[in-house]
Amino acid sequence: MTSFFGSVFWLLVTLGVLVTFHEFGHYWVARRCGVKVLRFSIGFGSPLWRRTGRDGTEYQIAAIPLGGYVKMLDAREGEVDPALRAQEFTGKPVWQRIAIVAAGPGFNLIFTLAAFWLMFMLGRPDVAPVVTAAPHSLAAAAGIQRDDRILSIDGRAVSTWSDAMDAVANALLARTPLSLGVRGSDGQPRQLLLPLNRLPPGQSVDKYLGELGLQLAPPPAVAATVMPGDPAAQAGMRGGDRILSVNGQPVSDFIAFGKLVQTTAARSPKLVIGVERAGHPLSLDITARWASLAGQPPKWILGIGAPPPETATLRYGPLRAIGASLQTTWRNTRQTFGMLGKMLSGEASTRNLSGVIGIAEVANASAHMGLSWFLQFLALVSLSLAILNLLPIPVLDGGHLLYYLIELVKGSPVSEQVMVVGQYIGMALLFSLMGLAFYNDIHRMLLS
Repeated sequence: MTSFFGSVFWLLVTLGVLVTFHEFGHYWVARRCGVKVLRFSIGFGSPLWRRTGRDGTEYQIAAIPLGGYVKMLDAREGEVDPALRAQEFTGKPVWQRIAIVAAGPGFNLIFTLAAFWLMFMLGRPDVAPVVTAAPHSLAAAAGIQRDDRILSIDGRAVSTWSDAMDAVANALLARTPLSLGVRGSDGQPRQLLLPLNRLPPGQSVDKYLGELGLQLAPPPAVAATVMPGDPAAQAGMRGGDRILSVNGQPVSDFIAFGKLVQTTAARSPKLVIGVERAGHPLSLDITARWASLAGQPPKWILGIGAPPPETATLRYGPLRAIGASLQTTWRNTRQTFGMLGKMLSGEASTRNLSGVIGIAEVANASAHMGLSWFLQFLALVSLSLAILNLLPIPVLDGGHLLYYLIELVKGSPVSEQVMVVGQYIGMALLFSLMGLAFYNDIHRMLLS
């Protein structure tokens, strides 16, 4: 499956699951409040599949998968049979209408908590936050050294690279100094301060991350594996040998070793590799081979495998996973509202918004990383949908909730004229937001 078709497939899976859960919230509470549901639709437009249930509700999957709706019996849309008037939506008490509208985002929040809980139960495989700093970067200026292990960020303990980078990425939006607790390769703890306030305003998080220069530490220059029959094995290299030099040039790590092999072998494939074995230095004469592996572009091959990164898996028991799910949901909620506030105030760039294309790419990538990663992705998107739908924008659930709160205060429904004007304003805001997100997606694709 190509990246394009994979992205489309996992986007449809994501939208299908989350939209169904959201609309089921409206449907379930509406039925409990005695409102007749005429149609339950996943998607918009012409139906691809439809059936009518014994309760008279039409259930359908429509052609445009970017959303869904629950159509209820509503006097604003036409005459209501007197026999069904008790099941009509607008005739219900305002608190029931509030409950029906709030149920969609509420069910998205429930899904978020459940997905995080299951993710923590299954365990999310990751790598340890052992880092280095790019030369002349902010991280280097802050004192990050090779093989520093991040222990905490802004006072919160972190144990994986992904958690560390999530915390850093959110801090970058505020561009305020960020405290890091690290432990060096010598075992000594240190407190550092990342000077994020030096970053220029109005840039994307990706751009900030590049200027920050905080990276995973490269693997050490050790021959973790030596492939039988390849040049290194034929020259006598063994697994566990520490690589010291190539043609007399010192080697700092395995990445640098690989680059040095390519540039040196381009001049002459006959190499002298200095290694250390059991504390004793050795020189091995190895003739590199020009070959292509697994369909990749050809390069100079020695047949040496790098040491794997140190792994770190987040996995909790059922009870602890509940607490972790609640904490993670609350933290991401605060971060999302914080980011929205910074975008409105101009502190954070709107370039950080992603649309359908960006969601599709992340859906595909997370699905290929495993079930736990995909559950985390679903949880985050579900939480974003809940928050987006609660914004007081007409046409969204939050806009309807605003109308009902006004009705509670003034004692009568909002006028139809106000609702019509609100619908136009809401559509304009929503399409502007979607257009901006789509533009950002296209811009990122063109620059990548």
